[in-house]
Amino acid sequence: MAEENNPIDKIEKFAKKKKLNSWKISSFVLGILLIISLWNGGVSGLTGGSSDIEERTLDFVNNMLSLQGQNIVATSNGVTEESGVYRVNLDIMGQESPVYVSLDGSLLFLQAVPLEDISPDNGGIVEAAIPQNDKPVVELFIMSHCPYGTQVEKGILPVAYLLGDKIDFQLKFVYYAMHPDQGEPEEQVNQYCIAEEQEDKLLDYLQCFLEDGDGERCLAEVEIDTEMLNACALAADEEFSITANLEDTASWVSGLYPLFDIHKEDNELYGIGGSPALVINGVEASSGRDSVSLLNTICSAFNLAPEECSTVLESTVPGPGFGWSTTGNNNVASCGG
Repeated sequence: MAEENNPIDKIEKFAKKKKLNSWKISSFVLGILLIISLWNGGVSGLTGGSSDIEERTLDFVNNMLSLQGQNIVATSNGVTEESGVYRVNLDIMGQESPVYVSLDGSLLFLQAVPLEDISPDNGGIVEAAIPQNDKPVVELFIMSHCPYGTQVEKGILPVAYLLGDKIDFQLKFVYYAMHPDQGEPEEQVNQYCIAEEQEDKLLDYLQCFLEDGDGERCLAEVEIDTEMLNACALAADEEFSITANLEDTASWVSGLYPLFDIHKEDNELYGIGGSPALVINGVEASSGRDSVSLLNTICSAFNLAPEECSTVLESTVPGPGFGWSTTGNNNVASCGG
């Protein structure tokens, strides 16, 4: 394999020196906290209000890290009172790892699961946990020219390179295109065909495309077999009515956006409304858009997480749109609903 096509080289563009990452450190520290809290009937001395609880919890975590020989210092992003408990917002290697303490300081909780309103108005729905299996199926729904879709793609690419065939990564498209004037339907057909017939080149193509959105340049640069691509695109156009939907403006969503039906059934199955949407093992997942958050979210879906989950990736958030700037933030902005 030529050096420029070595996936290890691509990972190193985004990864720091391999060591225990925040996902593993946080799990270890919080596991120790649980053992101690159960053993002692609570973390002793956590009285005197929120500032005392914050200080003593932080001291305890850092003492445990020191005792275990970890050259890591946890910090606190503050403590808040919510729903009858204190939330201490620990930061361990850039990963927020909140813990919860009862108001009287007698009980410590590792996790609080927020439940949505279960009134009849929303059908009694609560957010489902991500199921675990040996090889997580990771489906990312985007629009190729949606700035927030490209933002998540830039965050997930290092993860997809890193985990390789340990996950089943699938790039999919929202059922309508909001940027037809930028050639979005045609580009999405190309990406679909690359994924279908030249899958080993998909990540390299996306890495190139996300730089400036120049698909033609990237087809040549990544050495996509264009004869195979064109044949696939013609077949996809006929099967999924791509051109027909573009021409049938009466069918456009809100009269503005042409239908894009390649992954119509999956959109309906998961209730996809806009770009981006991340589905892991059949459940829509919430995650930050940086590589660290995405790695942690995907690694939580393994029955037994592989050693790659201990890699420290770049924690900055990619900016929206094309280009590799890091001026973004982990908000929930999206294209469409």
